[in-house]
Amino acid sequence: MAITVTRLGPSFAARIGGVDITRPLFDATWAEIRAAFEAHSVLVFHGQSLDDDAQIAFSRRFGALEVTRSINPAAGTPFARQSNLDMKTGEVIPSDDRRMIYQLANMLWHSDSSFKAVPSLCSLLSARIVPPEGGATEFASGRAAYPSLPEDVKRRVETAVAVHDFSWSRDQIRPGFFTEKERAEFPPVRHPVVRTNPVNGKKALFLGAHASHVVGMSMEEGRALLRQLLDHVTRPQFCHRHEWTEGDLVIWDNRCILHRATPYDTTRYKRLMQRTTVSGDPAELAHVR
Repeated sequence: MAITVTRLGPSFAARIGGVDITRPLFDATWAEIRAAFEAHSVLVFHGQSLDDDAQIAFSRRFGALEVTRSINPAAGTPFARQSNLDMKTGEVIPSDDRRMIYQLANMLWHSDSSFKAVPSLCSLLSARIVPPEGGATEFASGRAAYPSLPEDVKRRVETAVAVHDFSWSRDQIRPGFFTEKERAEFPPVRHPVVRTNPVNGKKALFLGAHASHVVGMSMEEGRALLRQLLDHVTRPQFCHRHEWTEGDLVIWDNRCILHRATPYDTTRYKRLMQRTTVSGDPAELAHVR
């Protein structure tokens, strides 16, 4: 039986039904899901009781998985844990704990792993424990926003290259957050501001909180340009908000989608989200030095 694809917005995001992704998929079903991913950029699956093994198995259909590094609680595994729960005790982590301060940067618009030499293809986030209020995730499409850029801005950014720096995104929350050792683990990288989807040829702005400045521009000028572009991409007509229920899985295309977490009361409610991140294809990026 074919999957169902229901649009959730005028320009991107769709709900996928008629499939149980906790079980092995027929190749034809997988092909439909992959095509929907390229077409809609954000896919929402409801009622999927994923455990870690099932999430890893499904995620690997998209490609090889990244292994989480830095101070994420799940470092050294294929998961990036988004949670206020201590992995060992299951208790709520105090809000002033460094692990929680680290997660505050998730509330900035960003593309997962854009700070890596090969940024990711996509992220898959599953809802295991959901607070009764708050904690939504918002998405913005750099692909949907690109066509409406003024022509002079398009010309300006067509060949522009941004420097993406993991420490810069954390510095926006708390200056000097990373130690020198942590900064050295992820040195700054360069990526084109405009990326082209290899399947459908559509262009997208590649931005986010990790994008520090623009090559060949002063810090002030480059950051002003990045802010201008981000303001454009995050206009309401290019955004979608997902309110989580337990059992949801949401997949998004990091090549063209920005996302951000929204607040919830971390001292009153428990929240556990498990994210797997699929490595990108180096051939998709222009070689930039």
